[in-house]
Amino acid sequence: MAKVIFLMADYGHDPSETAVPFTAFKEAGFQVTFATENGNVPRCDSRMLEGITQLILGAKRSVIAQYETMARSAEWTAPASWSAPGFALDAYDLVFLPGGHDRGVRQVIDSPAVHALLAAYFPQTRKPHGRKAVGAVCHGVMVLSETKTADGGDDGEPGPRGPPRRSVLHGVTTTALPARFEQLAFWATRPFLGDYYKTYGAGSATVEESVTAALATPADFRSSLSPAAPFVVEDEAHNYVSARFPGDVDLLGQRLVALVKSITL
Repeated sequence: MAKVIFLMADYGHDPSETAVPFTAFKEAGFQVTFATENGNVPRCDSRMLEGITQLILGAKRSVIAQYETMARSAEWTAPASWSAPGFALDAYDLVFLPGGHDRGVRQVIDSPAVHALLAAYFPQTRKPHGRKAVGAVCHGVMVLSETKTADGGDDGEPGPRGPPRRSVLHGVTTTALPARFEQLAFWATRPFLGDYYKTYGAGSATVEESVTAALATPADFRSSLSPAAPFVVEDEAHNYVSARFPGDVDLLGQRLVALVKSITL
């Protein structure tokens, strides 16, 4: 049985980007584990689940039903701790990184413990022999772009204190939340949500800018500005699939299920 782990913050992930892939993995017969920093039961962004923000911007009613089923599951209510001594990702076939706009997701994006886990895991996704996979959507891609290795830097030369560090996404093709989507949502909602759609505050880099800065070349960031057509990117050299936002997660779940089955058979 394939094993999947969601690396999450205690609060703030997008419910669509969590519940839809969870449902796809469970329907495929995968064993799912959630992990938060200290094993606290996670909570997704309440703005996307209730009130006027849910009606205008949030999860669909069908997704809310999936979220409620997920929130009652044994997997959700008994998460692992990604900061526990000895915790590792090697037992899992797929690591999944959901996104979310709430500042709470910075707990996982900025975590040195998560970065260390992924720095050890991501190289195992390299084709043709890699038998591990990673999936990420929206701000979840930033967890990877902020994960640095010591395999060399952009200039290829060691620095005075050892090899320069670069992102595990250096040399990888990916997508993430497009800057145009983020900026439109930010300015449209700022009168009543303030800086909510800028996870690191007004004036901070967009997700696209942050991710692109970690890549070998800006051309490695792939995108589509069609919100109606689902869009995912599958890297040619790694078992890695990324997506932009909630509208892509049905397709993302399908592609990840197929990928995991292909590498675990």
